[in-house]
Amino acid sequence: MVEREQLIEIAVAVTAVFLMIGIMIGIGSMYGGDNGSLSSDGGEMLVGAIVGFIFLLTAVGIGLAYVLNDPDDDLDPDEDADSQSAV
Repeated sequence: MVEREQLIEIAVAVTAVFLMIGIMIGIGSMYGGDNGSLSSDGGEMLVGAIVGFIFLLTAVGIGLAYVLNDPDDDLDPDEDADSQSAV
């Protein structure tokens, strides 16, 4: 069964992808020509949307890392590496 954290990550990623597809469709319908080509303004908007999508996913990834961080996972940086590997 899929864990709760994975379901949250999947839902957020799918939502972000649908948002990006919607923005791309909107740009194409507003700046697209009759022959299927995109105007230069539309190209700039599309590049801006792609850059915005990259920043959005970066922020979402950082946010999920902090929200879904479980202190019981033994990922605390306070512990010495030597004490964990000592036998």
